[in-house]
Amino acid sequence: MNPALADSHATLALVDHWARHGWLRALDAAFARFLFREADGASPLLILAAALASHQLGRGHACLDLADVLGDPGFALSLPPEGRLEEEGAAPPPLPAAVLAGVSLTDWQAALVHAQLVGSGQGSTPLVCVGRRVYLRRYWQYEGAVCGAIKARLARLAERQAGLPAAALGSALDALFPRGAVAGTGPDWQKLACAMAARSAFAIVTGGPGTGKTTTVVRLLAVLQALALAGSPARPLRIRLAAPTGKAAARLNESIAGAVARLDLAGLPDGEQVRAAIPVEVTTLHRLLGSRPDTRHFRHHAGNLLAVDVLVVDEASMVDLEMMAAVLAALPPEARLVLLGDKDQLASVEAGAVLGELCQRAADGHYTPDTVAWLASVTGEQVPAGLVDAAGTPLDQAVAMLRHSHRFSSTSGIGQLAAAVNDGDVDRVGAVLAAAHADLARVEVDARAAPDEAAFRRLVVEGSPADGREGYRHYLETLRRSRPPADAPQAALDAWATGVLAAHGQFQLLCALRRGPWGVEGLNPRIAGWLQAAGLIPAAEGWYEGRPVLVTRNDYGLGLMNGDIGITLALPVADGGSLLRVAFPSGDGSKGIKWVLPSRLQAVETVFALTVHKSQGSEFTHAALALPDSLNPILTRELVYTGITRARSGFTLVDAAASRVLERAVARRVLRLSGLLDGFA
Repeated sequence: MNPALADSHATLALVDHWARHGWLRALDAAFARFLFREADGASPLLILAAALASHQLGRGHACLDLADVLGDPGFALSLPPEGRLEEEGAAPPPLPAAVLAGVSLTDWQAALVHAQLVGSGQGSTPLVCVGRRVYLRRYWQYEGAVCGAIKARLARLAERQAGLPAAALGSALDALFPRGAVAGTGPDWQKLACAMAARSAFAIVTGGPGTGKTTTVVRLLAVLQALALAGSPARPLRIRLAAPTGKAAARLNESIAGAVARLDLAGLPDGEQVRAAIPVEVTTLHRLLGSRPDTRHFRHHAGNLLAVDVLVVDEASMVDLEMMAAVLAALPPEARLVLLGDKDQLASVEAGAVLGELCQRAADGHYTPDTVAWLASVTGEQVPAGLVDAAGTPLDQAVAMLRHSHRFSSTSGIGQLAAAVNDGDVDRVGAVLAAAHADLARVEVDARAAPDEAAFRRLVVEGSPADGREGYRHYLETLRRSRPPADAPQAALDAWATGVLAAHGQFQLLCALRRGPWGVEGLNPRIAGWLQAAGLIPAAEGWYEGRPVLVTRNDYGLGLMNGDIGITLALPVADGGSLLRVAFPSGDGSKGIKWVLPSRLQAVETVFALTVHKSQGSEFTHAALALPDSLNPILTRELVYTGITRARSGFTLVDAAASRVLERAVARRVLRLSGLLDGFA
């Protein structure tokens, strides 16, 4: 046995060693020490499991899978972490594979038998062990709560369907989705999704970029309000719209307002009354539930329910397990929950991949013959035979996948590349990149060189304007050219900031990693240096005009949310000087500007380079994705797909082609450890 497992003191010393080198968080080591102090007889493998379960939680996993760790410890735990460089001369910690050599699954499970620390279900032990999975109790409870709340809603499907006026529903659907309007592309999946969501207290509408998720949900709300206003008593539904981040909420605010305004409601009785009853204001989930400062709890919970009949949550792939449990707990039992999102995007930064797990079977439908017959009766649309499954589960009947992209045509390089990556088709990915698509480019770098070679530097600073792909010069020159005079009114300053922010959104460099030369921590200062050398910014450190910043923590006092991006501008003053202020989009759909003193921003970072995780919910006219020069556990198909689909009109891949990191990443899927789906089996 490895000396680190000789006794619990040796194991704690190992955990501390890993924490000192940044392999584990201080929190992980503290949790292990807490359990050691609280209980006698905690074995070394129990102490190690506690530290690693906490570590996995920090990596987004709801639990620790003992068998996965024993099978490939370094990969399963991502230890040593991505981009972690050891101090020169320092002895590296022992690797997990060496520590666990000779340990079997049976050994580890036997070591976890401890009545005071580990339970198998209900109770108060800090750890829960279910088969090969080890949870911190709180996350085991979240899984059970989410599963139980969704199953309770699905169980009322027959009751809901029986209560729907089928003729009125069919008429409303036909008014918004005329029969035969979609030709040559199979059934009208937007119409089918509306019908499925209308009959269930829980529904998911998933689909890739441009498949019409917002359009679908706006028409769904029109259908639901039309039925409610025609009912007895006639009462409009109380509808709330929410998203996980301020940026996602602002984007939905704009898109849903336009979609509601464009709705053709001539075919509905009292169409304008229906339009007026569809809300266009979107809030964050934190604001919806009522965040309480310095606590994980909310004002709305099981004992103080939300006053809502329908809740729509957009960008649901970004909603973590804890937040989903909080939303479901605060929702009245009779209220309807509709989740929108792209199941193939990266999961939430925090633990859990709720939408992705719930949509695992979406592509193959698994609709029962009863569901198919009911859908045909109210929509006139026929579900393809290949998606019918007599053994389909209740969850399958509540998930609708939109399958036709209106944003990317069949000739779009971005669309084809995203589809090939999503399918894990490595050969097709190479073929698409090799074809001469106008909206795709590739910058190949030398894996042995620092990321400052000429082609990469030119991409970031200059872009390729002739091909419609801007670099950062564009927004910085827009800043200079459109600067208002010293006596300009506030409206002119706001218009200037709006233009600069729009120009900044023309390009964004995305990274897979935080650390290392190809992570944001290495690239942000490097890019700032390039821009300063080009005379585009006055400094490369501190606060300076042109500095783009990313908010990294919600600040309700300033009205800024995690993920918001602002640009530092020098406001001209009468004496010829200037005052630095950071301009953020207002985030309330008004297209206004929020001006903030730099000194008031306590949780921001420079964002010339942005991680793909942080980019979720955003779109850029031109996006470039820089992959590191070696494979890392964080590099997966979902990360590459999410990076590609942040681009609207142009995408550039930056990679060391010889290292084949892209191909190896496309072949791997995100494996968020969880037992959520076990509850639906």
